[in-house]
Amino acid sequence: MILVTGGAGFIGANFVLDWFACEHEPVVNLDKLTYAGNLGSLSSLAGDERHVFVRGDIGDADLVRTLLERHRPRAVVNFAAESHVDRSIHGPAAFIDTNVVGTFALLDCVRAWWSEQPADERATFRFLHVSTDEVYGSLGPDDSAFSETTPYAPNSPYAASKASSDHLVRAYHHTYGLPTLTTNCSNNYGPRQFPEKLIPLMIVNALAGKPLPVYGDGRNVRDWLYVGDHCSAIRTVLAHGRVGETYNVGGNAERANIDVVRTVCRLVRERRPHVDCERLVTFVRDRPGHDRRYAIDATKIRRELGWTPAHTFETGLARTIEWYLDNGAWLASVQNAEYRQWVELQYA
Repeated sequence: MILVTGGAGFIGANFVLDWFACEHEPVVNLDKLTYAGNLGSLSSLAGDERHVFVRGDIGDADLVRTLLERHRPRAVVNFAAESHVDRSIHGPAAFIDTNVVGTFALLDCVRAWWSEQPADERATFRFLHVSTDEVYGSLGPDDSAFSETTPYAPNSPYAASKASSDHLVRAYHHTYGLPTLTTNCSNNYGPRQFPEKLIPLMIVNALAGKPLPVYGDGRNVRDWLYVGDHCSAIRTVLAHGRVGETYNVGGNAERANIDVVRTVCRLVRERRPHVDCERLVTFVRDRPGHDRRYAIDATKIRRELGWTPAHTFETGLARTIEWYLDNGAWLASVQNAEYRQWVELQYA
């Protein structure tokens, strides 16, 4: 079996569901259930004995040690993280606590347990750490895309905290021999994403007839990766990646934010003709220190492991919008008072 941390969040929940669609191994799912963690995303697994959910913190060494000793996983896949740049600007402490201190505590506990296992089990064990392209900083319009050898230059508290966690993972491999793997992905989108990120926020506001807030001039560029493709990449790296290596995962879909919003508007209107999204687009004060462009060079994972994304941006976005339109109950459940207050504060 495998131990997944942060498996009730956006990418983690999609990974757990994808895992059971493709694999037979059980999953122990450890998640703290912060504001972005949602067991409703895993409702289809209710009663499935392969899925064991444990509410808890990766920084709780006693709990992690108990889970390792009880279940003896052959791998740990670490999604657990605070992950929203905007929230890190307003409150960076939580990002240091989870992404740096929490990752350290998890690594140290796993290392201690792993070192006590028989040699054959130590050799086949893997610790896969899921990270972000934001650790590399910002690109100019003509700069080459981020590769695995791009120097780190994080510009937000979130990016700095993830860079720190990446360095810890690297250090635990080189110092202690812990068999680690790291993936750095581009901007994910897809079903079950908490609607504070760009694409689900645009869908939610469009359906409600509310303004669609776009930072600055809307020309900030991101490489967009459908979450299902990201999940397949993680499974591929876990199965075939070289120990100690990093693999960049991208969607081959660079888009300016304003173009993303306009595509969302077009696809929503195709399905809901009465919703006139374009008139709702509203440019708002830019995010402090807003990185201008990210782009991923995914040559390494394609060349070494044969992975490429299965979805274009348009096909992935169409699937995403269909999911949100078909899952109004899930969407309503996450738009609580705290969520509404956050959106009002951020885009006032």
